[in-house]
Amino acid sequence: GHVVRNWKVRWFVLLQDKLLYYKIEGGKKEPSPKGRILLDGCTITCPCLEYENRPLLIKLKTKTNTDYFLECCSREERDSWALDITGAIHAGHPVQVQELHRMKNSFKLLDNISLHDIVERMYDSNTGIKLTRNLDQGNRYKETFTGSALVDWLISNSFAVSRFEAVTLASMLMDENFIRPVGTRSTEAMRFSDPSEKFLDDSTALYMFAENTKKNTSSKEEVQFNISELSGTIVKQGFLVKQGHKRKNWKVRKFVLRADPAFLHYYDPTKEENKPVGGFSLRGCLVSALEDNGVPAGVKGNVQGNLFKIITKNDIHYYIQASSKAERVQWIEAIKPLT
Repeated sequence: GHVVRNWKVRWFVLLQDKLLYYKIEGGKKEPSPKGRILLDGCTITCPCLEYENRPLLIKLKTKTNTDYFLECCSREERDSWALDITGAIHAGHPVQVQELHRMKNSFKLLDNISLHDIVERMYDSNTGIKLTRNLDQGNRYKETFTGSALVDWLISNSFAVSRFEAVTLASMLMDENFIRPVGTRSTEAMRFSDPSEKFLDDSTALYMFAENTKKNTSSKEEVQFNISELSGTIVKQGFLVKQGHKRKNWKVRKFVLRADPAFLHYYDPTKEENKPVGGFSLRGCLVSALEDNGVPAGVKGNVQGNLFKIITKNDIHYYIQASSKAERVQWIEAIKPLT
């Protein structure tokens, strides 16, 4: 938001010269746009790491110096939106658009490599990356590593076969907020729009684990909760509409599906902190689609259709609306193997 700096769910439509956004009510967009972003003279930053707990941001700066921060549900969705918006900004330069597509298609993680696996290995006290104290322009940083040290480590642990591949992997770790730049050299590199130039294979560029920069205000119980439920591999995430348990009203929530352990958490996208407002284990759950002809028992309020229901092993019923039948099928198929 521009007046109140909170986060709101909006439905975006990209046109040739502008980006329209609509207000969502009851899971359905309103007929008239809430606002528009003129793309002529815009600059785009993706990924944008200005918000520490929101790594999936796109930043648009208009030619009148108005900043828009847009959050997506996944890295793939973020990169796809950024590519299409950039193409609209440079619509009169087809060669530049082709180069953007080439860069995007070449910047992919191999199927047999998981970023979570890499970070877990980096943390290993025996074989992980060595953390040291470093000095940069009078500032002393604890538990950091250099860009070239990370590239060396990725190659020596067979995550990459060349320094180019290692830089690509390190850039992905930074894009997904596993690591972050510290000090002048590495933070200056973030100004570049080319993904290959954001991470530096350099002995003077400093980086650290992203979580080391956060103030640890959680109690031991909260830390254990986060480790046990929020450390699983993200299988799927996206915005759905959920019925409340008390008021039976419908609200847009960002759902994150994790495996090992299998949990489904949901977040309030209007809140600044990136903490779930609810969630449950999927072990012993039942998930099924609900027919669109009529309102099922237990469902109240504004129902657009594409409903599905999850019943936990404790017999708690969750009613959720997807934006389409195809999306409902995708969620059900992703959840079922984890129950």
